[in-house]
Amino acid sequence: MTTATPPRPGPIGSTSPLLPPGRRAIDWRVRFGLLSLVWGFSFLLIKVGTDGFAPFQVTFGRLFFGTVVLAVAIAVRRERLPRGLRTWGHLTVAALILNAVPFSLFSYAELSIPSTLAGICNATSPLWGMLLSLVALSEDRPTRRRVGGLGLGFIGVLTVLGAWQGFSGLDFGGTAMALLASLSYAVGWIYVRRTLADSSSSHLSLIGAQLFMATLQLAVVTPLFTDLPTSFPVVPLLAVVALGVLGTGLALLIQYGLVAEVGPTTGQMVTYFVPVIATAAGVAVLDEPLHWNTPVGAVIVLVGAALTQSRGGTRGGGSRTARKSRPKPEPTQSPSPAPTNSAAAPTPTPAPITADQP
Repeated sequence: MTTATPPRPGPIGSTSPLLPPGRRAIDWRVRFGLLSLVWGFSFLLIKVGTDGFAPFQVTFGRLFFGTVVLAVAIAVRRERLPRGLRTWGHLTVAALILNAVPFSLFSYAELSIPSTLAGICNATSPLWGMLLSLVALSEDRPTRRRVGGLGLGFIGVLTVLGAWQGFSGLDFGGTAMALLASLSYAVGWIYVRRTLADSSSSHLSLIGAQLFMATLQLAVVTPLFTDLPTSFPVVPLLAVVALGVLGTGLALLIQYGLVAEVGPTTGQMVTYFVPVIATAAGVAVLDEPLHWNTPVGAVIVLVGAALTQSRGGTRGGGSRTARKSRPKPEPTQSPSPAPTNSAAAPTPTPAPITADQP
């Protein structure tokens, strides 16, 4: 994953490549499918991990192993870590909002709710993102389509939760934490867009530094709220390792490669496959119950989320044709930041993150 003289990547959110185009050995569609599977199964891995470890321990484990993967990638590419106290200060806040908080909330949420519901709650991140961007980002202007998508998306949430039944059988605490985790991704993206979009450091070094700061945060918090494990059950331990290595470290590397190769719009579409895979995995592997309102509501949520990401008719968004016709910047230039209202990544990305990575 390196070359003799690679072009310097642009700022967070840009579409500059992490890898030179000629070195992509695996077709982007295969990597897209792999990323969907990895992030879709992440909710199952969280559920299995919390069977043997405390939620904070699961979060610390995934951050630690994810950081190790990115540290190896940084060393192989001989990247320099970001410089400047201000940049590291912003990365510390981003690590808290985009990694430490949502990861921990999802781990605690899955103590009391199915992984299927957690996966669907994760898909609401674009809805929160659009709602917040209307207030926080002056360049974002609502259109009827996007506002309609926002309303439709939250109708889907109510459908998933069974509002007409008085939310019977619903664990409010766990569901609220999963929705707050999704909201945290949206808040984090706006923060990153305002503070780190013009950073001269590479994507890889920024996300590596961010995960490192999140790992330090959990290293401080975890001993305060949990006791050292008295045993290390094999299956939950393997789940935590896989969650970190695959669902965090490797997934972020794949995501950035996709965004660089096919653009942020296609790269963000992984968001709409994650809840489908999370639901299928929870039902098939964990034998979680599935009622008709869950898949129906999930489809409504995803349609609404897709509409909120539509930029047609929005000031500054431009048409699809116009965007395609824009010349690509030279490697020495800093490309414009890509749209960041994404749920998988999540992943800036120095994450959604993150697409919002789960």
